[in-house]
Amino acid sequence: MLQCPDSVCISVGKGDSLHHQVLAAFPLCSLTEEDLTQNPLFCKLLATLSQHVDHTGLSLHLRKELEKAEKELRSQKLGWLHVESLHRLVLEMSQEHRFSQHHSMASPAEDKFYCTLEQCLMVAKCARQLDPSSTVDQDQPLILGLSAEKVLNQMPPKQEVWQMKQRLPTELQKHLKKKLFNLLSYYQPEWENESEGLKCVKLSKLPVLLESEHNRAKSLIEKNRENATLLQRQTHSYLSELLECMQLLQTLVLDLRLKVQKDLDRKKIEYFEAKCEIGIQKIRAEMLEVQLDMYTRDKIATHRKITEKLNTELKASQMEKQSLESKLASFEIYGREFEVLAEEYSRLQQEIATKSWALREFTP
Repeated sequence: MLQCPDSVCISVGKGDSLHHQVLAAFPLCSLTEEDLTQNPLFCKLLATLSQHVDHTGLSLHLRKELEKAEKELRSQKLGWLHVESLHRLVLEMSQEHRFSQHHSMASPAEDKFYCTLEQCLMVAKCARQLDPSSTVDQDQPLILGLSAEKVLNQMPPKQEVWQMKQRLPTELQKHLKKKLFNLLSYYQPEWENESEGLKCVKLSKLPVLLESEHNRAKSLIEKNRENATLLQRQTHSYLSELLECMQLLQTLVLDLRLKVQKDLDRKKIEYFEAKCEIGIQKIRAEMLEVQLDMYTRDKIATHRKITEKLNTELKASQMEKQSLESKLASFEIYGREFEVLAEEYSRLQQEIATKSWALREFTP
């Protein structure tokens, strides 16, 4: 590292005005006070160099030459703009005259003026195309064998050209005033019906107003650009925070899903167990229903067999009763033997009543 005398180190110490002088002299350099403090000789070199160059790094002599060239360029540009503006105004006048011919009849003098003007413009344009540039040394080939001199011979008569030039400033002034009044009416529509004198007075103030509007527009554009940059930064910050929130939310959702999954699986198991239990109960109910149906059918068959048996026995008892009654009738003439038959008859009657009761009880 370079060493410096104590006097130099003291003069360029941190916080010294020399630091601010160097930083102000070279704003395009990314220097800090810490850099200048750590390199005092380099700071002194920059301070000396700032007396010979400007803030962009150009020498003072070169800066003067550049300013002179820029001034000359502005002058040349202003002259070109002046000529170009007049040329465009003349072209607009010619176009408006051609357009107005379809709506109204112009005076012969006016037609003659514009005819001469258009012819002069056309000849001048062709001559400019045929005339080689002064920056080209070699000869240019002629177009259709024409030269600028031959084309210039097609100019209108000198008297007509002189008359056209005498009238042209007046027509330019009228056309320019018309454009200015149109611009004034566009900028302030309420001034359209004002008198010509008042319009001229307000036209004198229009450049100042337009300049202020232009400055305001530039200020708004710059402000919009700054707002757009700020919005872009805020949007980037917002998207970054949103992405972090989404990642955190995904983590929380995953954790919650793992915690809830256990309860969810348990509920699913309980649900399937309940569903299986219901299925088993349905199967049991169906089996019980089948068994009950089979039991009912067996009971009905049993009752039917018992009923048939009882009916058979009842018919046999009735036949036996009829036999005994006939016997009783035939043996009534007998004494003791008749009592024995009567007891037997009573016994049979009781047996018939018992079997009839049993038949009624077992009959569905």
